[in-house]
Amino acid sequence: MWRLIDENHVMRTLRFLLLALAAGLAASTSAAQGLPRFGAPEPHVKAELIAARDAVVPGQPLQVGVRLTHDDEWHTYWQVPGDSGLPTQINWSLPAAIVAGPIEWPHPHRLPAGPLVNFGYEGDTLLLTTLQMPANLAGSAVTLNAKAEWLECKDVCIPGSADLKLTLPVKGQAAPSVHAARFAEARKLVPVTLPGLNARGTVDANRIRVAFELPAGRTADKLEFFPLEEGRIEPAAAQVLDRGNGLALTLTAVKPVKADSKSLAGVIVANGGPAKSGGWTATVDAPLVAGAVATAAAGTATAVPSTTPTMSLLAALGAAFVGGLILNLMPCVFPVLSLKLIGLAQHRTHSGPMAVHGLAFAVGVVLSFVLLAGLLIALQQAGSALGWGFQLQTPWVVASLTVLFFVIGLNLLGVYEFTFGSGIGNTRAADALVGKSDWRGSFGTGVLAVIVASPCTAPFMSAALGYAITQPAVIALSVFAMLGVGMATPYLLITLFPALLAKLPRPGRWMELFKQFMAFPMFATCVWLLWVLAQQVDAGGVALALGVLVAVAFALWSLGLAQRGASRFRWVALAGAVLAAITFTPIATSEPSPAGGSRVSIAPGWVEYTPAKLAELRGQGKAVFVDFTAAWCVTCQVNKRVALNTDKVKARFADSGIVRMKADWTNRDQQITHALAEFGRNGVPLYVLYDRSGKPTVLPELLTENTVLTALDKIN
Repeated sequence: MWRLIDENHVMRTLRFLLLALAAGLAASTSAAQGLPRFGAPEPHVKAELIAARDAVVPGQPLQVGVRLTHDDEWHTYWQVPGDSGLPTQINWSLPAAIVAGPIEWPHPHRLPAGPLVNFGYEGDTLLLTTLQMPANLAGSAVTLNAKAEWLECKDVCIPGSADLKLTLPVKGQAAPSVHAARFAEARKLVPVTLPGLNARGTVDANRIRVAFELPAGRTADKLEFFPLEEGRIEPAAAQVLDRGNGLALTLTAVKPVKADSKSLAGVIVANGGPAKSGGWTATVDAPLVAGAVATAAAGTATAVPSTTPTMSLLAALGAAFVGGLILNLMPCVFPVLSLKLIGLAQHRTHSGPMAVHGLAFAVGVVLSFVLLAGLLIALQQAGSALGWGFQLQTPWVVASLTVLFFVIGLNLLGVYEFTFGSGIGNTRAADALVGKSDWRGSFGTGVLAVIVASPCTAPFMSAALGYAITQPAVIALSVFAMLGVGMATPYLLITLFPALLAKLPRPGRWMELFKQFMAFPMFATCVWLLWVLAQQVDAGGVALALGVLVAVAFALWSLGLAQRGASRFRWVALAGAVLAAITFTPIATSEPSPAGGSRVSIAPGWVEYTPAKLAELRGQGKAVFVDFTAAWCVTCQVNKRVALNTDKVKARFADSGIVRMKADWTNRDQQITHALAEFGRNGVPLYVLYDRSGKPTVLPELLTENTVLTALDKIN
C-alpha cells in the first residue's frame, strides 16, 4: 500500500514539474525577446508571502504563510487533490540555519467537476508554514524567498507559479503584524488531533464505516471525510452519516480494502468547518477491523452528495431512446439485424409468431443492456476506472467474440448445422436464429446485437450514458434499459405490424445466397477483432487466437461431416474442440495491459495524450484537438477515415498550428476514463477542440470533413 502511495505521489510531482517547467520556459522566452505573451492565459490566482509578526526574533519560531487569492470560480488543490489535480508546492530558499517546516494545510472543500469531485480551495486561502530561527541569527534583517507552484482550475486548468520574497528586521522582540488576525483565522482551519474523538473503522469489501465518540461540547449535524492518503477513498461517492446508533460515517473505498490495511488516516470537517457556527475540524487515524457494514436506517442518515446532475432524468431517457434507435444503423450491428430481416421476409405471412419474435428480441436486447450496465456499475463501485465498451478492453473477451463470429460465419456457409433442441430438428443456426417456430432464436439475436453494439457510441447516447453512470444504480439501469428499448423498437414495430413486411423482397433463391454472403461480413468482423487484439497483446497472443480459429474450423468441419452421416467424425470434432479449448486457455488467463499501456502506435503528426501534456500545451496558449478513441470503436475508425485523415483536414490542422492529440482507450487507462467523465461521457468517441484561450468545444460523435473544417475555422 505504501509503495502505491509513494508512486502516486512521485507521478503527481513529476507531472507538476513538467507543467511548471513548460509555463516557465514560455514566460522566460517571451521576456527575453521583449515580446508580449500572445495567447498566454492570464493568471487567476495571486500569491503573496506574509508573516504573523513584524520582525524575526533569534531562537523563536516565526509563522509565515503563502496567501493565495483566487478569482471567482477558480480553485487550487489540497495535499490530496481528489479525482484530479495537483497539490500546491512551496520551495524555500532561506539563509543558513533557518529551517522551514511542512505546509500546515487548512481543511479543504469538495469541488464537484461533472461526475468527479476534487478537494481544494477557493476565495482567499492561507497556507501556513513555521520557520525555526537559530539562536545565533546575525544581521539586521532577514530575507525569506519561496517559489510557490500550483494548478489553477475552472473549466480549464493552468499551471501557476510565483517567486515570493519577504524581508523582516531582526529584533529582540516582535509585535503582531498587520496580518495577525488573518493568521489567527487560518490557524482555526488547520485540523488538529481532538482528544476523546476515538475513531475506529469497520471494513466490509469496499465499504468502510468509521465510528466516532464526540467529545463534550461538540456536535456533528454534517460530517465530511477527506483522506490523507491517495487511492483510499472514492472522492465522488456519497458519504452517509448515521446518527441512529452512535455516530458513524460510511465511506466507499476506491477498491476493496486489503486485509493488511491497519488504519485509515484523514481529516473530518463537521458542520461546514470552523468558519461556520458550531463547525470544527480534526485529524483522525482510525484503526481498521473486518466486519459487516450495515446500511443506515431510514430517517437516521444524511449524505454528502457526490455531484450535481448535468441533465434531467427525462432528458437522459429521451436521449437514450434516440441513441438506441440510431444504434441500428451502426456498421457493427447491421450484419446481425440483417439476418433477422431475412427471416421476417420468409415468414411474413404468419402474423402470430411475428409478435412473439419481436417481443423475444426486445427482451433479449433490454435485458442484455441492463446486465452489461449492472456489471459495469459493480466494477466501478469496486474501484475499476471503466466506461462503456469496457469488456473489449479485456483480451480474452475480444478473442471470444472473434471465435463467436467465426463460428457464425461457418454456419452461414453451411459448414455445419446447429440445433436448438429436438423441437426444431436439423435446422441450421442461422435459420433457427430467424425462424418463426422458436422464440429463443430471436432472444439470442437480441443478446448478440447488444454484444456487437457495445463498442459503438451513437449520437445522443454519450450524454445519456454520462448522466447514467453518475446516478444511483436504479436510475442508471433505467437509462440503459431505455437505450435497449430504443434499439429494439424498429424490429418490434415490424413484427407487431406485419403489413410493413410487404416492403421486403419476396422469398426466393436469393435469400440462401444472401445468407451465405453474410458470412463474409462476419469474417471481416473477425479481422477487425484480431486487429483490436493485436493492440492489447503481443504477436504470440495473436498467433494463439489464430490457432484457436484453425482448431474451431477443424472441429466444426468434422461436426458437419458427422451430421451428414459420417458418424465417426464426431470423435474427430470432439478432439478439435478440446484442442481449441487448450489453445484458448493462455488467452483466457491473460491480463489486460496496465493503464496507459496501449500498444497502439501514434501516427506522425499526433501527440500522445497525457493530462500533463494537455495542460502544458494549453498553458502555452496553443490550440489543441483531442481525439478520444479506441481500436475497438467502429465509429472512431470510420470518423478517422472519412473526416480526420483526409488531406484537406490534415492541411488545415497544419496551417492553423493546432496540436493534434490522441487519447487511446483501447486498453484500460484511468486518466482517460476521468478525462471522459469531465465532459459527462462514459465512452468513445469524444472529440474536444480547445481554442487558444483554453476554452473547449465538443464536436459531434459522427464526423464529416465539413464538420471538422468548420470547427477549425472558428479557431482562427
